[in-house]
Amino acid sequence: MSTKSWSLSLLSVLLLYIGLIPTVYGASATSTSSTDICSATTKVRKHYINVSVATLWKQPGLERAIDAPSLSNPVDMKKWTASMSSVTQRRWLTGKTETQALYGQEVRMLKVNGEWAQVAVVGQATPKSKYGYPGWLPKAQVSTLTTTDYSACPVAIVSAKTAPIYKADQTTKSVEVSFNTRFPVIAQSGNWIQVWTPNDDKAWVKKADVAIYDSLQNIPKPTGTDLVATGKQFLGLPYLWAGISAYGFDCSGFTSTVYGYHGIALPRDASAQIKEGKAVSWNNLQPGDLMFFATNNGKGSVHHVSMYIGNGQMMHSPKAGKTVEIISINTSSYAKEFAGARRYLD
Repeated sequence: MSTKSWSLSLLSVLLLYIGLIPTVYGASATSTSSTDICSATTKVRKHYINVSVATLWKQPGLERAIDAPSLSNPVDMKKWTASMSSVTQRRWLTGKTETQALYGQEVRMLKVNGEWAQVAVVGQATPKSKYGYPGWLPKAQVSTLTTTDYSACPVAIVSAKTAPIYKADQTTKSVEVSFNTRFPVIAQSGNWIQVWTPNDDKAWVKKADVAIYDSLQNIPKPTGTDLVATGKQFLGLPYLWAGISAYGFDCSGFTSTVYGYHGIALPRDASAQIKEGKAVSWNNLQPGDLMFFATNNGKGSVHHVSMYIGNGQMMHSPKAGKTVEIISINTSSYAKEFAGARRYLD
């Protein structure tokens, strides 16, 4: 190698180290071209949520005027949740909305009715459907793409409560996404991560807002303390029926999201979560265990779930009008309905 070639190589290494040349996963670290750089050449046809948070309804036509910010594209989750200023307005959603899905989450298309589509959220396990949790949403909130399979890419999981996604110029914001939103990683440049979006383009997210893993299987196994710490960052967040995002959780949306962020997939609903894991007695609770509550003094239908955090306390998202909170496990209204506890950590 000539002296000139050696100098150029050394310069490239230095530029890469200080972030002036992006790190490209699975390819030569020289550019962030449109070439698919971390996946097979095969194409896949799938349906993806293309808004920050999509709310699924029991059926079309139930929505109120104040629900409009959640039914548009883009959605405005802050405006929607703020508009429900009374407990009655929030409680009204009970039984009318089913669950939510996050930006880029895959859904299975089940049926189309005018401007609405019935989908099943892939990865949200439920006895209701083998395909995932079902519900209706405006079909404009779903992208149908035939695109390169990015499943071999590393994955970025949003660790901040919410995070802005930026367009190619790294200045213009395109969408604000929730905690636990996941993206295939294309490249890294300094403090920025380039990701694939459900609009079938590439965008940027700040490295500080995400956790990056080579694959979902590489997410470190959490401890109970890890789960509790993750849950605590949402203390004070108002309850939202069907919620699974940092804009509002219901009880099982809270527990399934906390566990899901750490790579442990739980069923979507409390009534299904209690059937997973290992049974734990009241006197053997450890941080991270889930506690379940049922009608008829704990002998009827499971209707609530909380997380034990140690020292005789539990953390949960209780009901409309309340926020994510920590209370004693001996609180009478809950203690009398205790239906069992489960542990999902080995």
